[in-house]
This record gives sequence, structure tokens and C-alpha cells, in this order.
Amino acid sequence: MASRERVLLIGGGLTTARAAESLRQAGFDGEVVVLAEERRLPYERPPLSKGYLTGADAASVVYPHDAAWYRDHDVDVRRGVRATAIDPSAHTVSTSGSTSGADAAGEVLRYDRLLLATGSSPRRFDGPGAGLRDVHTLRRLPDSTRLRTAFRAGDRRVVVVGGGWIGLEAAAAAREYGNEVTVLVRGEVPLAAAIGPELGGLFQRMHEEHGVTVRTGTGISALSGEQGRVAGVVLGTGEEVPADLVLFGIGATPNVELAASAGLTVDDGIVTDAAFGTSADDIYAAGDVAKSFNPRLGHWLRVDHWANALNGGALAGRAIAGETVVYDDIPYFFTDQYDLGMEYSGYGELAAGAELVVRGDLAARECVAFWLADGRVVAGMNINVWDVNETVQRLIRSERIVSREELADPGVPLDALAGDVA
Repeated sequence: MASRERVLLIGGGLTTARAAESLRQAGFDGEVVVLAEERRLPYERPPLSKGYLTGADAASVVYPHDAAWYRDHDVDVRRGVRATAIDPSAHTVSTSGSTSGADAAGEVLRYDRLLLATGSSPRRFDGPGAGLRDVHTLRRLPDSTRLRTAFRAGDRRVVVVGGGWIGLEAAAAAREYGNEVTVLVRGEVPLAAAIGPELGGLFQRMHEEHGVTVRTGTGISALSGEQGRVAGVVLGTGEEVPADLVLFGIGATPNVELAASAGLTVDDGIVTDAAFGTSADDIYAAGDVAKSFNPRLGHWLRVDHWANALNGGALAGRAIAGETVVYDDIPYFFTDQYDLGMEYSGYGELAAGAELVVRGDLAARECVAFWLADGRVVAGMNINVWDVNETVQRLIRSERIVSREELADPGVPLDALAGDVA
């Protein structure tokens, strides 16, 4: 009797959860096995710097599916199991268990098709003092739990190194718990690389209004300590910023080691075509770790935001099930900080140097901002304005020529500018 086809999904994040879901929805009736290195079900990460960190949400909010869902859909989730090697020619994956043990420790697993969704890891400070206690990064659920516990104590001097989304969201959470918060930014304004200096300045002013000290143009040379605990952050100038807790939010790097050791093409991510196929037969990659060909841009793009895991994981599952797919989603991300909610859709590289057009009141933080390049909208961001993001995406996808006056005029419906896009 022939054995059932087996799909292995390597990774414990949203990408694998969505891929497993779409495999079953597409009618795949073979084995689906998830190898999750952490000893928990696959989970998503936005709550770790948002609702779970602030205390608004319970830990259960991070799980797209509970254990019953995996059982009911015949998906075998092997927790605490790490993939250690791939043999593309033999179609096998070697595994080892975590230090706490695992059911599949030391196995060699056969696969018919394989999805790599190994995600990324936070960049860590490796200078003097890096090993002190109370020095944090934020990537996994236990990271967020430790930070939430520390923030809840209140009246602590929290220093956040890095002015990106993770750093600013964590800074807002720490401040709302009543801590003294300082954000250290290497550039001249937070978020400048992501949304430009004008909108980055909006976020800086908002944090300052809430009592956060934002210091720009700062470099870090070391961490100082007392009795093994961090006591301060030493700047490049020699000045020391006192700290009871330091969080580094200085970016992330894709976890490509497994793919690279198997001989797959790697270049700041696992290189794939527009259907998630890698350079090896029957091996796919999706999520943070994948650098997929983008038909709109005409080159490869790696996106490490939630929507990429959500939508890319689902589409990758369909591709693995045998459907013909093309991944051409417009990159999307969102943030919640204090009383500000924001959604962004667009191509950052096209927005660089584009004209910024604002519809609404930027100072009041209630508006929609557009990036206009050669008369076409290439990115859009709605701030405390809701139910417009789908229209913004349609406008970007349409590639229609629009005037800055029409974009800025609230009296001109966005639907009319976007038109009908297939």
C-alpha cells in the first residue's frame, strides 16, 4: 500500500499556521507535519509588542489556531523539535529535540514537499556589557512576557535602543505602565527609513507628548553594569544614560542557516520565485525568511511584516497543494501606539523620494498620507482614519495618474480615484 504524501512545514509562526490551513482548504489529504522549535503551538507576533505587551490581551490572542483545530484537521504539530539539516536529493529532514525533550527527537523525516518558514532573529548588541541582566530583545512570546512583567513594576528607567516599530511600540507600552522611558535613535528622526522624516517626526512628537525622551543622532558604545545588572547605556560621546532595563530594537536578520547548509540560493533571505519555489525541487519558502520575486517591482523582495506571513503563508500552502499562484500582494503593516492607530500599504523603495500628499489634519493625527511618484500613488498610510486601506491598495494597484490636488481634497472620494481594479 502506497504511503500518503507528506508535507513538512518548518517553523512555529503564523506562516506555518496559515499554510497548514490553506493546504487543507485546497483539498490536500496527505500528511501535514509542523516542526516548531518552541514548545508551543504556532503563534503570531504583533501582539507581542502591542496588546499582549500592554496587558490588554491574554496570551491566547497570539494563537491563530488552538490544539483542537490541528487535531480536527489532522495536522501533526511537533513542538520543541528543531530541524537540523535538509537533504534535498533524498527529500529528508534531520531533527533534534529541545533540551526539554521532544517526541520526534533525532528522527530523519521524509517529505514530498517542504516549506521553510524559519522567520528571523533580532539583531543583538555584541559590545561591552552585552551579557548583563535586564538587557532584552523582543521576538518570542517569552521575551514579551519578561518585558511585560518588568514594565508592570513601574518607576523603572527603561532605555530603548532603536527607533523602529518594535522599539516605539515597546516604548509606548513601558510609558503607559508608568516607567521613565528614553529612546535612542541613530538617525535624525525615528522611522525615517520606513515613512520619511515628516511622518517620523509625527511619531517622535507623539512620544514626547507622552513623556518619552527621544534622543536622535546617538551611537552606542557599551553597556555599564552593577553587580551583573545593567545600569546604563554608554553613548559614543562617552555620556552614560542611566537604565534599569535596556531593550534593543535594532532590526532582525533572516534565519537562512538551514537553507544555506542545504545548498539553496540565499541572498538576505531564501530566494524564491513568485510562487514561493526555491532553487531546490519541492522546497518552498515563505514569511520573513523568504526573498520572493515581486512581479510589480521586477526583482526580489523580502518583507518581514505580519501581513506577509498571513497572506504569503496561505498562498504558499495553495502552491504546495498544486495550485498555480503568483504572490503579488502589496506590502502592509500596522501599528498601535497610545491613542494612535495606523495602517500602511505600499512599496517603500518607490516611496523614497516621492512627494508626500496629506488628506486631512496631520497635526491632529487624523489623516491619510500618500506618496506620489510620477503622478502615481506608490504608498499610502491612514492614521486614525479607518475603512480606507483596501481603497488605498486599489489605488496603488491601479497605477492611475492622479493629481495631488485630488488626493488632498477630502471632497473627492478615494473610490473614484481608485476606480475598478481586477
